[in-house]
Amino acid sequence: MSRRQVVELFYDVVSPYSWLGFEVLLRYKNIWNVDLRLRPALLGGIMHATGNSPPAMVPKKGAYMGKDIERQSEFYQVPLRQPSDFFQVVIKKGSLSAMRFLTAVQLSHPEFVEGVSRELWRRIWFEDKDITEAESLLEASKKAGMSEDSAKKLLSTMNSLEVKNKLKENTEDALAYGIFGMPSIVAHINGKPELFFGSDRFELLAHYLGEKWLGPVPQKSRL
Repeated sequence: MSRRQVVELFYDVVSPYSWLGFEVLLRYKNIWNVDLRLRPALLGGIMHATGNSPPAMVPKKGAYMGKDIERQSEFYQVPLRQPSDFFQVVIKKGSLSAMRFLTAVQLSHPEFVEGVSRELWRRIWFEDKDITEAESLLEASKKAGMSEDSAKKLLSTMNSLEVKNKLKENTEDALAYGIFGMPSIVAHINGKPELFFGSDRFELLAHYLGEKWLGPVPQKSRL
């Protein structure tokens, strides 16, 4: 078997399209010959550094996004719906505390990064719940299978210098790759990093990896 190609996913749970990219890559990680690496990073920091702005802040894009999320949810089979107060939840509160907590998970209990990420997305993008409160982070961890004691220890370390530096490192690595938004996928092909932005570039990604694209839910493909 040829050497597994490294694929990095840079994401933030404040981004619904990142959830789509996350789930698709996890569905393919044992189908394609890839080494998938999850890289939680801070979307707000990336947007600020690159001069980008959330698409929902443009009225026409914001109106389109609501309908698009419904379509994407059905197509990708990921339970997505807009928060009742989008501006308050996504723009004003943001995801700094959630991403610091997730980074603490990555440092101490990497086996739970996938599950906690998914539960945080579910809370904000399906259950319409706050992800900035400590109790919400604990509940997400519990649903992901983490013990309460472990989750509470992570809460106590999420604002430590080590965690802050790790989140900053992931975010700076993203910027170094030329990333300007999320989700962003960096595939290392023949020793060269190739950037793919968005949750709708999987067919192109598969082509460059030399793999087959079997749709968003490959387990149900008839090919």
